[in-house]
Amino acid sequence: MSGLSPVESRTGAGADSSLRARQIRRDFPILQTKVHGKPLVYLDNAATSQKPQCVLDSILDYYRQENANIHRGVHWLSQRATERFERAREVAQKFLGAERFEEVVFTSGATESINLVAQSFVKPRLKRGDEVLVSAMEHHSNIVPWQLVCEQAGARLRTIPMNDMGELEMEALPGLLTDKTRLVSVVHLSNALGTVNPVEEIIEAAHRRGIPVLIDGAQAAPHLPVDVRRLGCDFYCFSGHKIFGPTGIGVLYGRRKWLEEMPPYKGGGDMIRSVTFEKTTFSAPPSKFEAGTPNIAGAIGLGRALEYVSEIGLDWIAQYEAELLEYAESAVAALPGIQIIGRAKKKGSVVSFVVNGVHPHDVGTVLDQMGIAVRTGHHCAQPVMDFFGVPATTRASLAFYNTREDVDALVAGLKKVEEVLG
Repeated sequence: MSGLSPVESRTGAGADSSLRARQIRRDFPILQTKVHGKPLVYLDNAATSQKPQCVLDSILDYYRQENANIHRGVHWLSQRATERFERAREVAQKFLGAERFEEVVFTSGATESINLVAQSFVKPRLKRGDEVLVSAMEHHSNIVPWQLVCEQAGARLRTIPMNDMGELEMEALPGLLTDKTRLVSVVHLSNALGTVNPVEEIIEAAHRRGIPVLIDGAQAAPHLPVDVRRLGCDFYCFSGHKIFGPTGIGVLYGRRKWLEEMPPYKGGGDMIRSVTFEKTTFSAPPSKFEAGTPNIAGAIGLGRALEYVSEIGLDWIAQYEAELLEYAESAVAALPGIQIIGRAKKKGSVVSFVVNGVHPHDVGTVLDQMGIAVRTGHHCAQPVMDFFGVPATTRASLAFYNTREDVDALVAGLKKVEEVLG
């Protein structure tokens, strides 16, 4: 750890943002790594974020000192493990602004959360001719689950269109919300474009017609303050590994009334009240959606990650990253032969671009030799690539531990790309 208290160095008035970012970097051991003999410049945060030492310690402490199964045992280790697991749920509740901790379901990540809502909430309500509405900029995990349930029911998946800036055409929304619409599911912050969608407006428009809304917050939760009660959404989900926590753990927030109505998504132990060969009765939410031994260490690590992010302050994170994004976009756009894909007025954390005449995979390979980690490909958003008429992009995605020096290294790397491949 950096040795700097949250109050003194993370939220102190007048603190220099760049200095604070450099101080925060000390909390992340992997950022001291060298790649091909060069200092690591990690710009692939939209794929997964790095983990602070406090999160690594919390996971190791569980396995070294408190390892036991939860909810079932009367012995001390089990009781202690249960307390830490449920404490993580309360941290997630506070982080999201949920009214009750029972509205927080632990899943393996945003993908499972969306599949849970698709199979348990939407599928039982879906009839032939019904519709599910998503946006044109969705990640595959917010497309494929809806296609599956629509195909099973004879329903239809529809999309809110977007423009060449990578912004949703909101004037089309009222005409897409009909008596046949059973759910609207929209990304909060696009992983491929960085667009921050007007989710409050979407939720309000859908609710006027009595249509529930799910918000995919996998990219937004690490970068923007989220308050599900203020948003008014029915469901909100995010993944732990994108918010400086471990892989294999995530959160689904659901309104209590919906969770109570929904049947279990999976069956097994610890989600039941009673079992006979004739009939099973199920526990109340969230337990009925958490069959089997959960990812206990993952939940504990996620809880610590959420505390860590909250200590730094999401308001400061959003402000600092907005300044860094503006610097990065200006620097990349100034290079010859580079086109930025996605120029929405309201963006976060992502610079996605193409280098004329050079395949993104080749760009990524040259940058890797310089120690710079970016993502190349379609980013699990092939419809977005199709819309912009490109097979793939190079994506640099930022976090609060990135600095202007990281951006400068990226620019130097892109100049090297031009020199080697141009």
